[in-house]
Amino acid sequence: MIRKISLCFLIAIATSVGTARALSLGPDDFSLASKLSCVLAEDSLGYLSPSEFESQVQEVLEEMTQEKADVIYSQALGYIDGLMFGIAESSGDEAKSRLSSFVLSASCNQSNILKVNFI
Repeated sequence: MIRKISLCFLIAIATSVGTARALSLGPDDFSLASKLSCVLAEDSLGYLSPSEFESQVQEVLEEMTQEKADVIYSQALGYIDGLMFGIAESSGDEAKSRLSSFVLSASCNQSNILKVNFI
C-alpha cells in the first residue's frame, strides 16, 4: 500500500515539474495576464457585449502561440478566482462590489500599468 502511494506521489511530482515551469510568467506575460483579468472582470459585471469581450481578449493575446495564450488566460482566471476568495456563492452583491472595485482600481487603469525594465 505504501509503495503504491509513494509511486503515485513520485508520478505526480514528475508530471507537475513541467507544468510548474509552463505556468511561470515573465514581466511582459504578467502584464498581459493583468490586462486580461480586467477584461474578465468587466465581462463578469456585464459591461461587455460578446463581440467586445472577444475583441478585447484577442487584443491582449494577439500574436501568441496557443500554449502561451492558455498560460496567460489561466493566470488571469486564477487572479479573478483569488479576488473572489471567501465570498459565499449566494452573495452576488459582494462579488459584484469586489469586481467593481477591481475594475475601477489602478490595476485596470491602462495608464497606471507599470512596465518592468531590467538594467
